[in-house]
Parts: sequence; structure tokens; C-alpha cells
Amino acid sequence: MIIIKNQTQIKGIRKSSQLAAQVLKYLATFVKPGISTQALNDIAHKYIIEHNAIPAPLNYNGFPKSICTSINNVVCHGIPSEKKILKEGDIINLDVTTILDGYYGDTSKTYPVGKISEIAKRLIAVTEKSLELSIKSLKPGKTLNECVGQVIEPLVKSENFSIVRELGGHGVGVNFHEDPFVYHFDTKKNNVDLKPGMIFTIEPMINASTDPRVTIDGQDGWTIRTFDGSLSAQFEHTILITPTGSEILTI
Repeated sequence: MIIIKNQTQIKGIRKSSQLAAQVLKYLATFVKPGISTQALNDIAHKYIIEHNAIPAPLNYNGFPKSICTSINNVVCHGIPSEKKILKEGDIINLDVTTILDGYYGDTSKTYPVGKISEIAKRLIAVTEKSLELSIKSLKPGKTLNECVGQVIEPLVKSENFSIVRELGGHGVGVNFHEDPFVYHFDTKKNNVDLKPGMIFTIEPMINASTDPRVTIDGQDGWTIRTFDGSLSAQFEHTILITPTGSEILTI
């Protein structure tokens, strides 16, 4: 069931979302060749705790770390490790979710590590643009599919990229994951009417090939990779539907 947030909840979710955005911005300054994803995790964890919040991913359904760090062909849920060292030419998605005073804020971005390839640059740009265009179209009275799937899919297909279909955005705020599930491609499953007070993430995961398939790591049970080894990028914001449009909370 979709939770329509009241003003007290919106205020709390906005504060947590703003903190998540601050964490991500701070963390991005450390993204450079030679740093481990474990070091990035530790920096984020310390920052979140020092701001009287909790890293939501830590121990969530057994996830062992405080953020997700997804490199190159890792679509999402990459587990930080001392063995994973960033190198020139990589791209990395940093996914941060905070719990502040019981409320959740969720955001992610994909960053270049040093100088990256032209296809990596285009992938990052298209993924970010798909999120921006989707957010701009949000308005009460429209449906999720009109504003998300029908906006993102044509752009992505025009670039000969593909949208990961098994994963999507989600309601958020009072819990980490709530209804509705947000599909990033055109589907009747997304025919959810937008109403003021709804809060959810839009977080397109785009592969740099025409193959949208993914695999899940059989050993850790979390890391999701592109099936064909192509690069993948993701951008995510927590969004509030307002009486006249929408508000990005994770800024």
C-alpha cells in the first residue's frame, strides 16, 4: 500500500534526504585512482554517524556495509572491499541511504575515476539526463508510467543503450523500501496515479549495450552485474509529489 506522507513525515524525510545528499557530495571528493571502496565506505559511515544518523544499508537483509559501491559492469549492490581499488578509467556508482530521526533519504550518482572512455562519458550523461527528464515530467494526475517509463525508454533506446528491467525505484521515507515499485521502462505495471504526498525514488540503471540482462553474484548474493560485461550507470533521487509538480528532496 502506498503511504501518502503527512507534513511531519515530509519534513523528516526531507532532512534525511538532504543529509544523504551531503554525504554523497562529500564522498565524491575522495573518488580518485588508488582509493579502495572500503575506504569510501568508512568515510561515509563516519560522516553519517557524526551527523546523528544511521547508514540504512548496514545489516539490511544481511548487507554487510554502509553504502553500495558499484564499479564498471556492476549494476548495483556492489559490496565495499579493501581489495577493490579504483583505477584510472573506472566509473563508480555510490549509493547512500540515511536514517535520520527514523526517516529515510536515498540517493546515488555515478562518477568517473580520472579520465574515462567516450562511451563511459556518454553512458553517464544519458543516465543522468533520463532521470532529470523524468523528474521534470512528474505532476499529480499523471501516472508513473507516463512520467518515468515513457520518458526514459525512448531516450535510452535512441542511444542504443538498455534499461535494467528486474530492478527499479521504490517508495521510501518511513521505511527503506515501500510501494510503489518504480519501473524505468514503458509498462502497464507502472499505471500508478501520482498524488501529492507520495515519496519515491527514481533510479534508472542503464547498460552501455542493447542487452538489459543482469546476473547476481552466486557467492555474495548481492552484487548484480551486466550479463554481457558492459558498463552500467545509475543516478537516483528521492522525490516528493507536490500539489503542482514535484520536489527533489536529495539535494
